Amino acid sequence: MHLLWILFNQNPQMVYQLLTLPFAVLFNVLATQGYLTLTNRYISLTLGGVVLAVLTMGPYSLLLFVSTAVLALLVHFMEPVHIHQWIFGLQMCWQTFWHFYMQYQQYWLQETVDYRLLLAMSALMLLSQKVTSVSLDIQEGKITGSFGKSSQSQSSSLIPFISYTLYFPALLGGPLCPFATYRAFIEEINIRPPPSPLAILPWKILRTLALLALRYLLSSVLQLSVFTLNSPQGSPGLLWLWILSLILRLNYYSHWEISECLNNAAGLGFSGLSQDGGAVWDGLSDGDPWEIETSTRVSIFARRWNGTTAAWLRRLVYHRFNTAPLFMTFGFSAWWHGLYPGQIVGFLGWAIAVIGDYKLHTYIQPRLITPWRKKLYTWLSWVYTQMVIACVVLATELQRFDAVMWLCNTHIAVVPLASVLFLFIL
Repeated sequence: MHLLWILFNQNPQMVYQLLTLPFAVLFNVLATQGYLTLTNRYISLTLGGVVLAVLTMGPYSLLLFVSTAVLALLVHFMEPVHIHQWIFGLQMCWQTFWHFYMQYQQYWLQETVDYRLLLAMSALMLLSQKVTSVSLDIQEGKITGSFGKSSQSQSSSLIPFISYTLYFPALLGGPLCPFATYRAFIEEINIRPPPSPLAILPWKILRTLALLALRYLLSSVLQLSVFTLNSPQGSPGLLWLWILSLILRLNYYSHWEISECLNNAAGLGFSGLSQDGGAVWDGLSDGDPWEIETSTRVSIFARRWNGTTAAWLRRLVYHRFNTAPLFMTFGFSAWWHGLYPGQIVGFLGWAIAVIGDYKLHTYIQPRLITPWRKKLYTWLSWVYTQMVIACVVLATELQRFDAVMWLCNTHIAVVPLASVLFLFIL
């Protein structure tokens, strides 16, 4: 119990999600048994999100409610052809304002940011994904209906949009669920109900606990080390930095796992039956930790990391720009994350590493004519990928400019330089 207290004390967001699990299961049972009408299903999920936001974020829950109100107003009054530009512009300005306000508190006032604001900003970033996905769907004609001032029954049709932005299983964590998938789930849950998720929930909770335990063990290893981030004894070794970056990644993996579990508890994420007749609940996932960590190329790691967000970035940015789409995508990702100095350096460095990976792979792959060369190249490529990702994660998570300069004075700084060399040499 002491270990669990330590693990969850460092992850209060995860505690909130675990406490929400019974309510998600309750909604699933009531909806599948036909006790909730269509409107009541939408209202139940929305009301749960409102209560959860107020309880966990306090006054900062208004950040989410303002974005939801703006989306509803624009969907009600705006024509589909213009709606994406307005929603995208207003939402990113709103989110950026609060990111800059947090930086003002941290760097100018030297104050500790209220954890409730941090939680609200995390939820606001997820909400930005939802509202921009909806606006793209409307603009592209994937959502049919009456829009604009001539609509007479628009008020009732706004309920799905409001519910989609605030439904409680995905309020504090992803993965991003497409609007069409969410609406189909709500409308058909009592007609074609998914299998009970109770069989898969304990397994996913155990996986979350295993990831947290591994993170705790690795943190203990680093604490036993002579070196610390504030140590005057010089720069740490590559192994120390790699373990630190792995700890930071494990924090992401555990949050993805519990978020996926919470969505499954409500009934979202069922993707069909396996060959042996078992229910498969991988329809909503940000990635499998083992599959991500065994990636042998930087570009493959980038595609697998935070899968639904990566797909959102490709749709929102990459496929809409003809000039330098990769740099535009990673640059926008830095903007979406808050434009901290470490994030700008980290994401642009990641873009360079991906381009270098493409060039290096294209040059070397035809020359791997023997099995042992292929195995050696695969192993070396995995090590290189791990070092690149370690450098990116440390830069983006440390955030501050002085931390980035400290990172540049360590041995791991050679890795991004190698990526730049690949671009010039190849």
